[in-house]
Amino acid sequence: MNLLRVLATVSGITLLSRVTGLIREITIAGLFGVSSQTDAFRVAFLIPNLLRRIFAEGAFSQAFVPILGEFKARRGEAETRLLVDHVAMVLTAILMVVTLVGVIGAPALVWLLASGFKPGEHTFDLAVLMTRLMFPYILLISLVAAASGVLNTWRQFAIPAFTPVLFNLVWIFSSFAFSPFVDPPILSLALGVALGGICQLAMQLPALARIGMLPRFHLRLGTAFGDEGVKRVMRKMLPAIFGVSVAQLSLIINVNIATHIGTGSVSWINYADRLMEFPTALLGAGLGTILTPSLSAARARGDIEQYGALIDWGMRLSLLLALPCALALCMIAVPLTATLYQRGAFDANDVLRTAQAVAAYGVGLVGLILVKILAPGFYASQDIKTPVKIGVVVLVVTQLVNLVTVPLLAHAGLALSTSIGALLNALLLYIGLRRSGNITAMPGWPLFLLRLALALAVLAGVLFFCNREVHWIALKSESVKRALLLFLVVAAGAFAYLGTLFMTGIRLHQFKSRV
Repeated sequence: MNLLRVLATVSGITLLSRVTGLIREITIAGLFGVSSQTDAFRVAFLIPNLLRRIFAEGAFSQAFVPILGEFKARRGEAETRLLVDHVAMVLTAILMVVTLVGVIGAPALVWLLASGFKPGEHTFDLAVLMTRLMFPYILLISLVAAASGVLNTWRQFAIPAFTPVLFNLVWIFSSFAFSPFVDPPILSLALGVALGGICQLAMQLPALARIGMLPRFHLRLGTAFGDEGVKRVMRKMLPAIFGVSVAQLSLIINVNIATHIGTGSVSWINYADRLMEFPTALLGAGLGTILTPSLSAARARGDIEQYGALIDWGMRLSLLLALPCALALCMIAVPLTATLYQRGAFDANDVLRTAQAVAAYGVGLVGLILVKILAPGFYASQDIKTPVKIGVVVLVVTQLVNLVTVPLLAHAGLALSTSIGALLNALLLYIGLRRSGNITAMPGWPLFLLRLALALAVLAGVLFFCNREVHWIALKSESVKRALLLFLVVAAGAFAYLGTLFMTGIRLHQFKSRV
């Protein structure tokens, strides 16, 4: 299997997901702008989204995928299918209880996440209502994550990568279709989340049936909970939940702080986060998706050389592609924000405030992507404790940095502290892998970094030269002209960067790793 080709496929579909996600955010910005209602929605959506990261893509995937890969490699189809059946049953039972508790306890959850919202006020009550409407999404998306883990283990990457596209399309449709019929209209966004989750799950089921892994449900929950494979997944999930919770706790604290900074702060950070998610998802999520099964398989075979080579490949490719994206986010934050968001209710002040957060997030982009490469190195070895310990250190450091950055930079300080934490996280994970003997320094790194530094210097010069005379916010009424100018700036930067890499001897075929 050509990993570069698979990455191109997954990243291409993920790009479509991020484009539709961006259109979704542009739609929200144009329809609802930045207000107390959008802040309420962001807080409400944060709650099921946090649980999604804990129970679905986060802790569950970290625990389930390596064990599933082991069963597939060593136990045969019958035992593997039984594991899938029992895991799906246990996950459904647990999350039905979690969903019920979440719907009942929504007021307490909103208060914990957004203490700047006062009980009894409209913003608080609206956040509670939308939390209740969206909470079933956690059950749906967790089952989607389980299905994706199975499909990825069978090297069926395309459908799991495409399901977020469907989610975004459903959400966009809902914002237009439902908003005239609900009061306030922003409730249409909450309805879209729930409907999108249903559609995502429905899309995965035929693919599972084709590979013979569609879960078979029965009422013998005791048998499912007693399954040896399920017990192993649960034991691995407990420290993983703690580890993911540590990472999400930092986000919770930051959102809570943002609700005290002032109206709009939560929304500005979220709009910036959407821009940052483009490269994070395309590179980090794509590489993590294809590397985790390969790393797990290499570990199961005891092939340490292949295991180390995969991580080295992922790191080099990450730096090659992530560093120019990070530089662009920092240098052309205003052009990006103005071109994509400035329309309708999204005004010039919103552009500047969002751009500040975009640039601050850009500082830590490389760290965020490298974490997606390095953390699976531990998960493939079924070592979840080390990333947890590192996560605790990063949480403490991030909040200490907040004490300095928030008074100076307000909401952008929250983004900057997140970036610093991401860089520290990646560094500590790398050190941990080196000390454990799982990876060693491979030849060619000094020359590779020198070539990369030269290409980045050329890119910075091109972006500075092309951007200095354009008044991006003033071009609001000429949106086509502004979009064309931004395209030319990005194209010139990409041509300069890739051309410099080519002239210094870096070729695409050098990254055609096979497993």
